[in-house]
Amino acid sequence: MVVSRQITPGQVSFLLGIIPIFIAWIYSEFLEHKKSAPLSKVHSDNNLVELAAGQTIKEDDQAVLLEGLKKSASAKFYGSTVKTNLIRFLTMEDSFLLEHRLTLRAMSEFGAIVLYFYISDRTNFLRESTKQYNRDLFLFLYALLIIVAAMASLKKHNDKSAFSGKTMQYLSRHQTEEWKGWMQVLFLMYHYFAATEIYNAIRVFIAAYVWMTGFGNFSYYYIRKDFSLARFAQMMWRLNFFVAFCCIVLNNDYMLYYICPMHTLFTVMVYGALGIFHKYNEIPLVMAVKILACFLVVILIWEIPGVFDLLWSPFSFLLGYTDPAKPDLTRLHEWHFRSGLDRYIWIIGMIYAYYHPNVEKWMEKLEECETKKKLSIKASIVAVSLFVGYLWYECIYKLDKVTYNKYHPYTSWIPITVYICLRNFTLQLRNYSLTLFAWLGKITLETYISQFHIWLRSNVSNGQPKWLLCFIPEYPLLNFMLTTAIYVLVSHRLFELTNTLKSTFIPTKENRRLLYNCVAGAVISLCLYCISLILLQIPFSPVSP
Repeated sequence: MVVSRQITPGQVSFLLGIIPIFIAWIYSEFLEHKKSAPLSKVHSDNNLVELAAGQTIKEDDQAVLLEGLKKSASAKFYGSTVKTNLIRFLTMEDSFLLEHRLTLRAMSEFGAIVLYFYISDRTNFLRESTKQYNRDLFLFLYALLIIVAAMASLKKHNDKSAFSGKTMQYLSRHQTEEWKGWMQVLFLMYHYFAATEIYNAIRVFIAAYVWMTGFGNFSYYYIRKDFSLARFAQMMWRLNFFVAFCCIVLNNDYMLYYICPMHTLFTVMVYGALGIFHKYNEIPLVMAVKILACFLVVILIWEIPGVFDLLWSPFSFLLGYTDPAKPDLTRLHEWHFRSGLDRYIWIIGMIYAYYHPNVEKWMEKLEECETKKKLSIKASIVAVSLFVGYLWYECIYKLDKVTYNKYHPYTSWIPITVYICLRNFTLQLRNYSLTLFAWLGKITLETYISQFHIWLRSNVSNGQPKWLLCFIPEYPLLNFMLTTAIYVLVSHRLFELTNTLKSTFIPTKENRRLLYNCVAGAVISLCLYCISLILLQIPFSPVSP
C-alpha cells in the first residue's frame, strides 16, 4: 500500500487519539472475557440441558445490556468528573474500562471506519474506474428498486396526529423519511453514473431536503418548546460529528461536504427565529413578524451585493473551499453558490409547518364530506397540481443548468408543493409508505458523506469524486453491487455509532456537564494537535545499512 500524501497534523492527532482508545478497548474485552471465564467453567460442570438454559439466559442478558446501552453508558460516564475519567482512562483502570467497554468499542469501530475511508480514497491499495452513463441502465435500476420496495416494504401506518389525535398522516414522519429515501437514491445514482441530464432535478431534491430542515425543526420547536442547549448540541453533533473527522483524516475542507454546513446554517436560523422571544410564539402576529424577519435577513445577506462577503469573510477558514479543478475561484464562491440556491426554501418549510395543523383540520373535514363533494374537491386539487407542475416543467425545469440556477431560489417551492399535494390527496396514499425508502431516508447524511470515499473516489484533498471505487475490475455491474452493499452497510453502522456516541457524550439535561465535556474535548484536541506538530518537526531520514 503506497501513500503519496504529506501527513498533516490533524491526521497525526487522530492516530494519537484513536490508538490508545483501540488498545483500551482490546484490553477491556480481555478483562470482560477474564471475568466471565470462571462462570463458564462452572457451567461446563453441569449437564447439557442446564448449559443450554444458562446460555439462553446469558443471551437475554446481553440483549438487555445492548438495549440499555444509551442509558447505562451515559449514566456511568457522568458518575464522576471529566478529569477523574481521563485519569482512570490513562492509567487503564480495570473497573473504568469494564464500565465503558461498549463505548470504547463504538469509538474504536468509528475510528476503524474512518481509516477505511482513507485507505479506500487516498491510497493505491484499491483501484478506481471511470464513470459511465447509460440512461436505460439508470432507469432500469431505479425502477427495479421501486418494484422491490413496493413488493417487500409497503406498510400501512395508523399513527395518530399530534394535533388532531386522528389518523391523518399528512406529512408524517414515515412519509418524509420515505421522501428523503427515494430522493437520496436518485441523488447518489446521479453521482455514481454521472447522469448530468437530471441536474435540475437534483437541485430540486436538495431544496426539498432544506425544506424539510425548516419544516422539521419548526415543528419540533413549536410543539415541544424545547430550546435547551442540550437539544441544540445534539442537533449540531448529528450534523457535524462524522463530517468533522472526515475533514481531519482526509484533509478536506468542510465545504466539500456542502450539505452539512448548509443544513447547519438553516437549522441555526430556525432555532434562532423560534428561540428568540419563544414565549410569544403562540401569537400569530409575532410569528408573522418572525417569518417576515427571516425573509428580510435572507434578502439582506444574499440579495444586496457585498453583504455576503462582508458577513462570511471572517469565517472563510471554515467555509472556504478551493476546488483543485477550479483554482481561480474565490474561497467563498462555493459557499455563496450552494447556500444561495436554497436561501428561501427553509422559510417556506417553516410556513408549511406553521399551517400544518390548519391543513390537517381541513383535510379531516374533507374526509367527512359526502362522497361526491369530496371527490370533486380532490379531483380539482389533483388537476390544479398537475397543471402547475406541467407549467413549471415546461417553463423552468427545461432550462439549461446555468439559467435554471438563476430561477431556482424563487421557484423550487413549486415542485415541492405539487409533490405534497399529489402524495397526500387521499387517505390511502397518506397511510401507506415504502419502508425501504424510509430506512434509507434515515441515513441520508451518512450516505451523502460516505459516497465521496468508499463508493466513489477523488484521490486528492478537496477533490470532487470523479472516479468509482473498484473492487472487481472489468465487471462494472458486479463491482457496483459489491461496493454498494459495503457502502450502505457502513453508512448504516455510522448512523448507529453517531447516535450511540451522542447519547454518551451529550447529556440531555445537565448543561454544566455539557460545558465540561466541550471544554475537555477542546483541551484534549489542542494537546493532541500540539504533540502532532512537535512530532512532525522531528526529521525522519531513511536508515542506511
